[in-house]
Amino acid sequence: MSITANWSYPTLVKMGAGRIKELADHCKSLGMKKPLLVTDRGLSTMPITKQALDILEAGGLGRAIFADVDPNPNEKNLEAGVKAFKDGGHDGVVAFGGGSGLDLGKCVAFMAGQTRPVWDFEDIGDWWTRASVEGIAPIVAVPTTAGTGSEVGRASVITNSVTETKKIIFHPKFLPGVTICDPELTVGMPKHITAGTGMDAFAHCLEAYSSPFYHPMSQGIALEGMRLVKEYLPRAYADGTDIEARTHMMSAAAMGAVAFQKGLGAIHSLSHPVGAIYHTHHGTTNAVVMPPVLRFNRPAIEDRIAAAAAYLGIAGGFNGFYDFVLGLRETLGIPDKLAALGVKTDRIDEMSVMAVADPSTGGNPVELTVEAAKTLFLESI
Repeated sequence: MSITANWSYPTLVKMGAGRIKELADHCKSLGMKKPLLVTDRGLSTMPITKQALDILEAGGLGRAIFADVDPNPNEKNLEAGVKAFKDGGHDGVVAFGGGSGLDLGKCVAFMAGQTRPVWDFEDIGDWWTRASVEGIAPIVAVPTTAGTGSEVGRASVITNSVTETKKIIFHPKFLPGVTICDPELTVGMPKHITAGTGMDAFAHCLEAYSSPFYHPMSQGIALEGMRLVKEYLPRAYADGTDIEARTHMMSAAAMGAVAFQKGLGAIHSLSHPVGAIYHTHHGTTNAVVMPPVLRFNRPAIEDRIAAAAAYLGIAGGFNGFYDFVLGLRETLGIPDKLAALGVKTDRIDEMSVMAVADPSTGGNPVELTVEAAKTLFLESI
């Protein structure tokens, strides 16, 4: 079954197999004449990246790439990217890849027009209004994984390499002008990345759904996003060439990012310090800490999760949902503990303080204290 759609929610989304061929046209529609493709090192030599550069070149838009991007991109990568953008005389960005390539690409387009340091635009209060809107470059986003949903987001996660903390940089102009969701680009994803990114999408939906804030639109999107992951992630994992499953997972990833405007929670609060310090895969880390956080939040979310379980066709209310999460992780080869990802217990005190300070913490349905975070880290590691 071939799925093709054009959405304008929350930006122009071109969904469907083979739609990467429209890349040059969409760049031109945003006024780009000389775009810079930003991706990560791992993707820089892959056939899908060469294909994207070929399409840009054939469309008369040149062939420029910046790929000095770490798995958890930091301010050094950003500085180098902005320099490459300015030195090359570029006028737009193609943010290409998983979360790291998308986040850094969006931030390069944004910072190309700023004189203040990037940390002045952290997602705190109205800090985003400090930005100069003039020089922000247009963005076309092309996800090659189905997880972060950064292709439809108004923020980037950038690691401060000095303090080893992940910062959320926000501005409405981070939202790409056009997003191309071509499931064929995700076919070559290794199994463990399919699993980790898919669980990231699930975590976004689950935490948004569990957040106590009022946002019924996000609530509905989160619920259907969880259903898509339940139905199609095991299929995409079992057979990477299943285009129908890959398409639905791209939708679920975008839905997770739209839904978490309602808030995230302790899964992300714990995951961010771990990723900043130990450079673990973000989605996989989320999947490992998910069961302890579900247990911790149970008093506040038991009825809500039971309702979700019923919608997802899972019997047994909260317990049934919890068992489903454990079973899904097992199916996807996700380790049970963070120790398997190289995380140790010697920095728990520090990570617990970082977790409570994380912006995601405000959306957790049960108050996360430093003591509670320590307990959760011990259970997770």
